[in-house]
Amino acid sequence: MIAATDYIRAWPQLVASHLDAPFTVLGTDGFGRSDTRAALRRFFEVDRQHVVLAALTALRARGAVNAAICAEAIARYGLDAEATASWNG
Repeated sequence: MIAATDYIRAWPQLVASHLDAPFTVLGTDGFGRSDTRAALRRFFEVDRQHVVLAALTALRARGAVNAAICAEAIARYGLDAEATASWNG
């Protein structure tokens, strides 16, 4: 399961202990670093491209897709898979 929000990750993370499935939460954990919502989503990696990659990565962890599918998404969307999370920098 993937939860993506424009707000803090803590809110959707509250339900994680009640689920019997892998759970990935994407969130912005703040505002004010970007001039638009689109820029904010990209900075915190919760835009549609990163949500797709998170879903594919979760499926890969379950053995439902292979790593080549994830690599294809990274290339298609121009994502930097080696970059440190921008909010940690």
